[in-house]
This record gives sequence, C-alpha cells and structure tokens, in this order.
Amino acid sequence: MAQDKLNPLARELNDAIEAAAPEVLAMLSPLGRRLYFPRGILTQSAEAKEKGHRFNATIGIATEDGEAMHLPSVHRQLADVPPNDAYAYAPGGGRPGLRERWREKQETENPSQRGKAIGLPIVTSALTHGLSLLGDLFVAPGDTILLPDKLWGNYRLTFEVMLGAEIATFPFYAGAGFDTESFAAALEKHGAENEKLIVLLNFPNNPTGYMPTDAEGDAIVAALEAQAARGTRIVAVCDDAYFGLFYHLGGASMTESLFGRLANRHPNLLAVRLDGATKELFVWGLRCGFLTFGPGRVEGADEVCKALDAKVRGAVRGGVSNSPQLSQTLVEKALASSSIDEERKQKHEVLRARAERVFEVANLPRYAESFAVYPFNSGYFMCLDVKGVEAEPLRVHLLDAHGAGLIATGKHDLRIAFSCLELEEIEPLFELIHKAIQELRQD
Repeated sequence: MAQDKLNPLARELNDAIEAAAPEVLAMLSPLGRRLYFPRGILTQSAEAKEKGHRFNATIGIATEDGEAMHLPSVHRQLADVPPNDAYAYAPGGGRPGLRERWREKQETENPSQRGKAIGLPIVTSALTHGLSLLGDLFVAPGDTILLPDKLWGNYRLTFEVMLGAEIATFPFYAGAGFDTESFAAALEKHGAENEKLIVLLNFPNNPTGYMPTDAEGDAIVAALEAQAARGTRIVAVCDDAYFGLFYHLGGASMTESLFGRLANRHPNLLAVRLDGATKELFVWGLRCGFLTFGPGRVEGADEVCKALDAKVRGAVRGGVSNSPQLSQTLVEKALASSSIDEERKQKHEVLRARAERVFEVANLPRYAESFAVYPFNSGYFMCLDVKGVEAEPLRVHLLDAHGAGLIATGKHDLRIAFSCLELEEIEPLFELIHKAIQELRQD
C-alpha cells in the first residue's frame, strides 16, 4: 500500500521510525507498515479514566459500586484479588506496573542489558503470541527465517503456513557444542541473497536443551554484527522461553540472553527478546509473555521503540484485544513477593537434579549401541539420536507396547521432557527406550 493511502496514524508512526532509524522501517512487512494503534474507544476511555471524575460511560464493561461487576461464584476463587484487577480489561500493552517489574527482572538477571537503549517489555499472551506479533510486523510472504535444524515445530506453523515465509536451516551441532561456523556461513549465504533476514535464536533450545557457551555466544553476536555491516538488515529474535534454567552439564554455559549483547550493536541489527512467566515462573496456563525491542542505534532508540510499541498494540487490539488482566495481576503480585527468588531457586534445583540424573543415565556405556545423546545443559528437554531404527516407529512402539510417551522431532531424533519425570522414573525410562530399540531391530 502506498504511503499516501495509509491511515494517517500509521503514516505518523512510519515517519517517526524513518526519521530515527530508516533501517528499521525497511525491515517492516507491508502489514507492519499499515499497523497503528487507533485513537478510538481505548484512547477515549483512558482519557475518561483520568479526567471523568463525575461520570465515565466509556469502556465496555459493567460496574457496580465502583468495581467491575462480578459473580460471587467466580470471585470466591479469587478472594485476595480486587475485582478490577481480575475482570476489567488490561491496557493493550499490558499493566504498566507489570511491564516495569519485568524490565527490572530482565536487568537483574542480564547485566549486559543494563544501560542499553531498549523498549519497555510489552505483554503478550505468552511467547507464541509474541512470535505471531513479530510475524505481523516483520514477516512478508517469501521472507527467509534462519534457524538451526533442531527447531520447535510450531515455528513452521507460525511463519511458513500462516505467513508464507521460508525457513532455512543450518546444522545445530558441531561436536559437543553449537556449530558457530555453520551459523556464520548460513548467515552470510542467506544475507547475500536477501536484503532483510529474520534470524531466530532459541536458547535454551527446544527440543535439544542446549545453551551456548560464552565463547559460542560471542561468535554468534560477531557473525550477526558482521553480516549487518555487510548491509543485510537483520531482525534477530531471541526466543528465551526457558531462560534461567541453566545446569552447566559437561561445562559452563551462558547465563544471560543474547539480547543484551545484540541491542544497540549496529544500525542494521534490530534485537528482539521474547521471554515470559510461563516457564520462568511455572505458570504455563496463565499465558503471560513479553516482547522487548533493542534497536541498533542508541540515538533515536526511544522514538523507534515507542512507534513499534504502538504498532504492536495495534496488532494486539486487532487480534485478541488485550492479554488477560487476571494473569497479569497474578504475575505482577508474584514478582513483588519477597519469597519469589527462593521459591524459584527451589524449583530450579528440582529440575537440576533431574537433568543431572538424565545426563548420568543416558550416557551409560550400555546404551551406546542404541542411541547417542545430543549435548544438553539447560531447559526442559534433551534429545537422543537413535540408532538402527527411525524415531517415529520407535515413538509409536514405545506408546503402544510399553505405555511410554515421547516426541519424535526428526528422522532419528527423539525428545524427552525430563521436566515432567520424577528422579526414580528416569533410569527405567531409558532402559525401556533401549529395550524398545532392540525389539524393533529384531522385527
């Protein structure tokens, strides 16, 4: 759509981005250029909330005695939550207090993010919604999304099926670590073929459970900066869904998101972080995630972030209206709790013990004839490279003959979610996998 045919609010946002960072404007998809946050009911309601001290007949909820109207049968389950914090609509970008608290959490846990010119985290209905919003802003049919070959299958649904993009992959592993050379080579190859490239980095990785080392992280950042310097406009997306769950199996890994290292790195490099309470606070069903922008230029970053924030809020408004108020309230209250750090540490240690036991058992010599273990050190998952059989028939056989459910993620790759295994279940499960592989080989 021509600029003169856009909604004036969309033109205003595009002009602001172009003035501050023309590279970012060039990264936007056609839909991204069209997006804006309307100055309609929500804006007028916000003004009425501030100034309408006599009457406020704007927002589409029912009130009673100054509170959101509610049913006692529902509110009995939420006795400690004020009705307005449970039932009223949340702002399009999320509760302001929650956004501030999440930024504080990010900076506490990621020293490299401190002092950077980045945006305020925007609340999403968890990370999948965040990926979809990024797709709205930046992905057009035919665009290339660069990913390692060990990837979460839902990326294909989000980017290929729904948006018409093309996923290109490179080998995830080289020996016992991340294949930084293949990443750099793929980045240069696809960067030379495309003016814009979306690079998606999911660490700790699903399905492998791998987090790069500091040296690997430096190599990833250096490769992205080098390609940006060659002229490719890069949207570098850090999918940090499993952030914080680091176990350092087989050696020390990074303990920070790559986002802090990538933000403000180069004008052609826009860093984006997706993280959330879902896994980090163990509240999967609350569907509470965050999207944070880190522009390449320090100067003008505030203007860029404000404009992108408005476009994201427009996409939220047009798609789901807003993310759930109750979920945001619960997460905000939890972040303010004096005990949350200790509570998270306790759960982390439970998962660490499981990961360490899996690492010990899976690498036992007696299983070497049946499978190899892909390096893992973090998150919820680990993967096996099964030998002599394919993963999908093995998965079905384990389920039908032995009542064991696992996930086949590739021709020979089998994913195990040790996050939902008790310690005493780990060795029997691997023994069963070994047995099932031997059974299939004999058929």
